[in-house]
Amino acid sequence: MDLFQEPSKNKPPSHSPLAVRMRPASLKEYAGQEHILGPGKLLTRAIESDKISSLILYGPPGTGKTALAAVVSNETKSHFEPLNAVTSNVAEIRKAIDQSKKRFELKGQKTILFIDEIHRFNKAQQDFLLPFVESGRITLIGATTENPSFEVISPLLSRCRVFVLNELAPKEIKKIIERSGFKLSGDAKDWITAMSNGDARQAITMIENAQSLYGEVSVENLKQTLQSPHLRYDKKGEEHYN
Repeated sequence: MDLFQEPSKNKPPSHSPLAVRMRPASLKEYAGQEHILGPGKLLTRAIESDKISSLILYGPPGTGKTALAAVVSNETKSHFEPLNAVTSNVAEIRKAIDQSKKRFELKGQKTILFIDEIHRFNKAQQDFLLPFVESGRITLIGATTENPSFEVISPLLSRCRVFVLNELAPKEIKKIIERSGFKLSGDAKDWITAMSNGDARQAITMIENAQSLYGEVSVENLKQTLQSPHLRYDKKGEEHYN
């Protein structure tokens, strides 16, 4: 297989969690974050005109940070190279950047380097990214649940535009639930929406678990799969008070 051939980058395996398989492929399919993705908004215009600069996506879990990064890649026809800061090291970053250079030279295709939980990178790892972000060798999209002003080094932060993602509104959660392909009663939709706390991944996982364990997504079955609402806790404890 060609090193730069991309047969399944945007098509997760069938055994992947439903939340992964349901990720949107385009802006049209993306739900929520109208404050940054509405018509005429800066990020929308940048995506549509293929003038994306490096970004930091900051928001609670399940608000669509990874999905948005993949959508940006799809819409701009860029190669999507995902890494997780928890498990990745400088050697993997270097390999991804070297391949991005070769890919551009051979195919003229740009690379989006997506780093999930970028706040988990130490200073040396973040410093390593600086020259490549500054030169435009790669377009960096970092995702974090922690305030980037405190968790991302200033030189890297100054080279990225920060976008804040909000927890999803009930109508947006219901829109995502309807895309799951399962027939749910109004009561079941309302229960999932209330218990998911604006977290799309949590909502879809509840549906998948209820269907897998009980063969039907009813309120009673949902209650059996989740005994208490999903509460968010960040490192500094701010979400507890929110």
